Amino acid sequence: MTDDHSVTGHELWAWRESARQAAQTAGVEAREVDWLLLAVADVDGLALKLGTVQGRSQVAMRYPLAELDRRWQQRLTQRVPVQYLVGETPWRDLTLAVSPAVLIPRPETELMIDLAAAAIANSPIGDQLAAGVWVDMGTGSGAIALGLAQTFSAASILAVDLSAEALAIAVENATRVGLRDGQSPAHGGQRITFYHGSWFEPIETYRGQISAVVSNPPYIPSALLPALQPEVNHEPTAALDGGDDGLTALRILVTQAPNYLVAGGLWLVETMAGQGEIVRELLEAQGGYRDIHIWLDLAGRDRFVQAIYAPE
Repeated sequence: MTDDHSVTGHELWAWRESARQAAQTAGVEAREVDWLLLAVADVDGLALKLGTVQGRSQVAMRYPLAELDRRWQQRLTQRVPVQYLVGETPWRDLTLAVSPAVLIPRPETELMIDLAAAAIANSPIGDQLAAGVWVDMGTGSGAIALGLAQTFSAASILAVDLSAEALAIAVENATRVGLRDGQSPAHGGQRITFYHGSWFEPIETYRGQISAVVSNPPYIPSALLPALQPEVNHEPTAALDGGDDGLTALRILVTQAPNYLVAGGLWLVETMAGQGEIVRELLEAQGGYRDIHIWLDLAGRDRFVQAIYAPE
């Protein structure tokens, strides 16, 4: 924050009330106004809730009030996600940089880290896997890779994405928390290494060495994309479009992962609601997978599929 862009508490409160009213008129949740203010102004949630911010003589801002209003109008008229307007979003205990080059990490995806931790805790070779090489396929903002790195401090994490623009955001996020490969030792010396390319192609040298393949791949059928919420139209199509039946990327993960996983390795993906049983069938048809589980998200929808690689 900088005093160069400060406003009085009264001015900020007046803008907030006007913005909340405009949000209700436009069908946008009014609470997003406070989310925006918490990200760009030197205020806290309690001061906004109680209205005590009005009494402050000066409130530092990331940019002028006119620029804040311009961005808020983008939210109302163009349905630009508020996370893109401020360039960041909370995820687990992190604040991640985001841009239209990456999918905005969803809260439900946070459960993947907990599922991975539980799977390793229940594995007879859990210690070996936890200290092995993990891969986040289609890393986007790097959210999953970072969550895995925090949870498995002895592991080496590979983060792969086809988009160079997305990888730049992921590298920025890893650098923020000292987990990028090449940074000075911290967090036990564990690091994330980034690879640019399509799925497993950039990590050919890791065949037979991967402890876990984790991914939130594109899984929405192409025909459904136009019917998604207008906010989603601002997110990268490549991170959403799963092909005609939504399973193009999931098939790649099912069929190619056995070339890379160690025996007893973990396979864990996020899917669209309704795809769980289909992915189970793909795994069973492929062979070599056991202990296949479909996990529900907090809304009770099938959201994740997990399996253990167990070659004959």
